[in-house]
Amino acid sequence: MPTKVVEIHVPLLPTPDLPDGAYPFPWIEEVEDFLSDLEDQGGVEIFDESEEDGDVYVFFITGAGEGDLLAVASRVATLPGVPAGTTAVVSTDDAEEFGLGPRVAPPLPAL
Repeated sequence: MPTKVVEIHVPLLPTPDLPDGAYPFPWIEEVEDFLSDLEDQGGVEIFDESEEDGDVYVFFITGAGEGDLLAVASRVATLPGVPAGTTAVVSTDDAEEFGLGPRVAPPLPAL
């Protein structure tokens, strides 16, 4: 039986107002650190190396139910510095390509 994977698609946009010569996408490392910390806590597993795909940067997580994985995607979408427009794609570990499953707009954080 295939394992659920959630792909977190973040628009590949540079962080505004960075000093000259600074890496334009510091949020990529912040998201990777966040996911790595969750993995260390046993909440989720990083399924595959994150990668650039056209105009988005994609992170892959698994190791929990779909609802929990989508909750993690929502937390990623609201991390400081992460560009607006992040979406999640529900997939499985046996998908031939990524980005083909149902898209879910992560919910906004509760007020």
